[in-house]
Amino acid sequence: MAIEEITGRIAKDLESLKQFTATPGDGCTRLPFTPEARGAVNYLKKIMEEAGLEVREDAAGNVIGVMRGTDPDAPCIMMGSHFDSVVNGGDFDGIAGAVCAIEVARQLKEQGVTPKRDFVAVGFCDEEGMRFGTGYFGSGAMLGNRDVEYCKNFADTNGVSIYDAMKEYGLDPEKIEDAKWDVEKIGRFLELHIEQGPVLDAENIELGLVDCIVGIQRYMVTVHGRADHAGTTPMDMRMDAVDAATKVISKIPDWAREKADGTVATTGFIRTTPGGMNIVAEKVEFTVDIRSKNNDNINDIANRIRAALDREVKEMGGSYEIDTKLVITPVWLSEEMLGIMEESCKARGYSYKKLPSGAGHDALEIGQVIPTVMLFVPSKEGRSHCPVEFTKYSDFAKASVVMTELAKDLLTR
Repeated sequence: MAIEEITGRIAKDLESLKQFTATPGDGCTRLPFTPEARGAVNYLKKIMEEAGLEVREDAAGNVIGVMRGTDPDAPCIMMGSHFDSVVNGGDFDGIAGAVCAIEVARQLKEQGVTPKRDFVAVGFCDEEGMRFGTGYFGSGAMLGNRDVEYCKNFADTNGVSIYDAMKEYGLDPEKIEDAKWDVEKIGRFLELHIEQGPVLDAENIELGLVDCIVGIQRYMVTVHGRADHAGTTPMDMRMDAVDAATKVISKIPDWAREKADGTVATTGFIRTTPGGMNIVAEKVEFTVDIRSKNNDNINDIANRIRAALDREVKEMGGSYEIDTKLVITPVWLSEEMLGIMEESCKARGYSYKKLPSGAGHDALEIGQVIPTVMLFVPSKEGRSHCPVEFTKYSDFAKASVVMTELAKDLLTR
């Protein structure tokens, strides 16, 4: 199959999927359990069926296409990525990996491969966690890490829980555990993704072989003080939640910088209540996102945040709580599969580089228990999670060829 034809098919699919956004003309906004998500899922189902796959949607909202192998008892080879996006995000993050998994199935069929084991292409639901402040919902459900109580406990900013959103979407949250797989039935997991960083593009390298995905911890912190008049309450008589919270927030980036090994920490959301210009805030809510290849670094920063909150909030005279949204440890990816892809790159003359992933992916969740590998394609100027996100369709095509070679090797063993 000529690379130009593969490029054209991937381009057609990704261009078609651009229509499923809540913010036309201002990036992709495809949150889980929305009409936009339903539109994307229906499109993925259609092209899976056209590729000859057996197609279904599971209890968590994942869309799954299966190419059957000759041995039904052999652990499958699974490949995929997510179809949701952040608000005003890009047109390639996640969804390109789902499309390329289907493209790999096409190439396997065209090459007449008779697989010993099943090849499973997946579009995962809610990897980003943008709507409910969580993440890895579909892949976590597949591993048995999501249940009914989880669905009831997390809600969006409008107060709609995952549970209620699923019902509105046409799923039964009471059956969420039906999405669980026996992990022994998944032999390997493969994910193709845009880099979302500047390294490959800056160095003019075609493909990135990912050797590690950083661990992530996410928290929502709420600091409680007391509302008072901004003009008549002396500074030494205030219980100012903003004062206490910002003294902690301002230290978090420096604690990450001290690690000097790529560790990062971000406060991406802050909300004050009641939010008036002339009112001392009675409450501040803020998020913390900590990432590192070294889990000890993540835990150290989290512990420093708690200690600083104890000190500053006590001095202010208020109280606080920390809601843990996500805890996931770093994953080192399969050296065996990386080696197979490296040989494929060499054979085809594709330039490549081994590098870590600073972003979390479904491969991070799945890689906790299943041998996993990732392949990156360049992001123009490293931009992602924004409307200008861009990757050349020809780069996706090259990556899909390398992934097909890897899948063929694994499927025929």
